[in-house]
Amino acid sequence: MKLLVVNAVILSMADEQDWFRGWLSVGDDGRIAGLGEGEAPAELLAEARTSDGDVLRDVAGAFVAPGFVSAHSHIFTSGMRGMTPGDNLYGWVGEQSVFISGADADDIYWFTLQGCLDFLANGVTSVYNFTDSRVVGRYDPETDARELYDIRPEEYLFKQFEAARDAGIRSMNAIRVDSEFQPAEEALEVFDRAVAHLKAEVPAELDLGASVFGAVQWSASAQTARDEVTAMDAHGIGNQAHFLETSEALDQQREKFRWYEEAGALRPGFLFGHFVHPDSYMSRVAAERGAGMVWQPTSNGRLGSGVADIPRYRQLGMPIGVGLDDQSCTDVSDPFQNMRIGAYTQRAVNQDASIVMPREMLRMHTLGSAEALGPQVAERVGSLEVGKHADFLVVDPRSPESGPVWDVFAHYVFAMSLRNLKSVFVGGELVSQNGESTHPLASQASAELHARTRTVASRTAPRSTERLAW
Repeated sequence: MKLLVVNAVILSMADEQDWFRGWLSVGDDGRIAGLGEGEAPAELLAEARTSDGDVLRDVAGAFVAPGFVSAHSHIFTSGMRGMTPGDNLYGWVGEQSVFISGADADDIYWFTLQGCLDFLANGVTSVYNFTDSRVVGRYDPETDARELYDIRPEEYLFKQFEAARDAGIRSMNAIRVDSEFQPAEEALEVFDRAVAHLKAEVPAELDLGASVFGAVQWSASAQTARDEVTAMDAHGIGNQAHFLETSEALDQQREKFRWYEEAGALRPGFLFGHFVHPDSYMSRVAAERGAGMVWQPTSNGRLGSGVADIPRYRQLGMPIGVGLDDQSCTDVSDPFQNMRIGAYTQRAVNQDASIVMPREMLRMHTLGSAEALGPQVAERVGSLEVGKHADFLVVDPRSPESGPVWDVFAHYVFAMSLRNLKSVFVGGELVSQNGESTHPLASQASAELHARTRTVASRTAPRSTERLAW
């Protein structure tokens, strides 16, 4: 036994199971070996008390809940918080593209590593990560065209997989099929090598799989959708496409829905990232074909993108995940804030305080996100159940004091915040305590982030370094 947690208020998020006061044990394999109501079995207590190390952990009535699953993230953006504070999507993307065009493989490694540690410290234990493309270029939304500047070495992509691995976060890595910028056969071969590298270099317990980074929104050709389907079929994987996120250039975005439809991409495992502005036909067809969507409440607000019609998607039966997007458009990687912004915005728009209830919101950011990413993910993470990875949070409503608990799920979702997050465990191992990473590279990652951000900015836009206040 690796760990025994006792005296906990457990929010397992397993369907049909309410919260309960009880215990949770973790086996040497990092998976949940047992959990139950009341006192832990005497034999487990005896084993924990006589074991070497800190096996017994009494959380004194604190909440114990699954680690959050961010089903849509761009983790390499950890050095870009506060960029373009008044821009909508395309202006924001343009500024970021200029900055990151100066990054090399070592830069992107440290940016991604620090971003992963930031997510872990804030209670996000599993992520869908859009890796930064090897392609360096500029997208013009007015002409719907992209200008190519350079294509980086494949190492640039591989380093992002390795950074997530080294951080110890569970990740599904999304890879672009860059067939617009090189022959399709070559682009698909690069994709194949990336998937092979991922499987070879990332331990199975941390690897949630590969995915296609859907890029049709940024593409000028319907062939992009067909190439993405080729990659999906070749590897038996899904696809998540940024789509209809913003009201900018909306007609041309909507026209591209047909590209995915005709290519046969719409199926279980296909996800629309954002999906804020579809028409009724698009949402109906997507649901009928088994496609889902991933909701980013905080970033949709930050970038003025709009409010996704979550009640409509739930009515249609679409799988719905929730993502933090990235540090540069959520600014604080705070899943508690993400839940509140999501629930409160839906209530305000629909003028209905029951439209998204607390347990439903928490489920979407944990087990619902895992389910949206696929059954192979949901069987491993997203809820506290025997056999799943022991990825969980200890959240104390009395430190700081948050008052009496009238409703456990409402208190957890509405009244808890990062200040109440005391411990984060991945596979039963402590990875963060009181908001501070326990990772041996945490201090170095922070120093590298600051130094490399300034260096990259000086390469691409020297005057931008003058805006760095710290």
